[in-house]
Amino acid sequence: MPATLDELVAIYEDLHRHPELGRQEHRTAGIVADHLRTLGYDVTSGVGGTGVVGTLARGEGPTVLLRADMDALPVREDTGLPYASTATATTADGETVPVMHACGHDVHTTCLIGAAAGLAADTGWRGRLLVVFQPDEEGGGGAQAMVDDGLFERFGTPDVVLGQHVAPVPVGVLGVRSGPAFAASDALRITVHGAGGHGSRPETTVDPVVLGASVVQRLQTVVSREVAAAETVVVTVGSFHAGTAANVIPDRAVLGLSIRTTDPDVRTRVLAAVERIVRGEAIAAGAPREPELEVLNSFPAVVNDPVACDRVRASFAEEGRWLVVDPGPVTGSEDVGVLAEAAGAPCAYWLLGGADPALFASATSVDQIRRVVDGLPSNHSPRFAPLAGPTLESGVAALVSAARSWLA
Repeated sequence: MPATLDELVAIYEDLHRHPELGRQEHRTAGIVADHLRTLGYDVTSGVGGTGVVGTLARGEGPTVLLRADMDALPVREDTGLPYASTATATTADGETVPVMHACGHDVHTTCLIGAAAGLAADTGWRGRLLVVFQPDEEGGGGAQAMVDDGLFERFGTPDVVLGQHVAPVPVGVLGVRSGPAFAASDALRITVHGAGGHGSRPETTVDPVVLGASVVQRLQTVVSREVAAAETVVVTVGSFHAGTAANVIPDRAVLGLSIRTTDPDVRTRVLAAVERIVRGEAIAAGAPREPELEVLNSFPAVVNDPVACDRVRASFAEEGRWLVVDPGPVTGSEDVGVLAEAAGAPCAYWLLGGADPALFASATSVDQIRRVVDGLPSNHSPRFAPLAGPTLESGVAALVSAARSWLA
């Protein structure tokens, strides 16, 4: 049972050293389930694939859901940490890739194990606690998979959904924003078709590499020319695969596209603009076939409930150990909102500071703090490395504080 911070750090370092991709979190889920059983929770594994649910009842009272995600990313770690990952995994496409907890889900999982321990040891609350360890957040389907597997029919409907995400802001800072807090996410695979041939005779081909490059360039105008400056939109081409040899023009190019928006109407316009641009560039290039646009995953913005956020802010303030700020809308995405929407429950999801406060010692203004944050490795970077002990201590306390504000 993780009774001390040292034990939590050991759990964290183990999870960090052994990351698993979405839908493959078997080892992580086993560790979680073992700890929860030791703590006295009723435990169910395999929910939504590799998800784990622990329940603990203490008489009549509200049902509180605390959620953490468990999956890692196909990133080669470059932190230099003594517990750095050297793990690899096989993707659904059969590709072997390096794997790293580059988004901090190992922090989230460890913090929830610690909070589960703290709440199990605390006999002063009444109600029902659901601790939900979710698979495949990065793939965008983990929350929905758990819902589709009868999460709330099997374990009860919560009165509130709570959780947190570690970020490169100082330890001791919590970012709580009411309303649209995290962006909606749409991931697309775009395949453009050409007519391949010899690299020395491009005039006999339709080059999909040039076509794909034109698509990449033109997509940059979606944000700069098709939406207002005050609207929050990010369009990123994160992958571009084409060809096998320098002297061979291939038959096709495949692009991976990530779109983040916070307004449903803007989201609709941006998706329509992307499709128009891709099809238009294919026509301009004389492509022999229509391009293919495949939605890999899609989930809505996280909309925090104002009343629930007021309650967690008051709870954090009463503790007196954090600086609680409004971080503004976050362009990163999260599928925790799927859980809240399916349950019909309010959501309060906050940012957890995970960076060394010493790095901010010379910052004397908000702008200077932001410049420090911008210079740090961000989530999804191969160098992303939260300050383990203090971050875990803060994250466990934040989850317990927020949960107790309902369970008390």
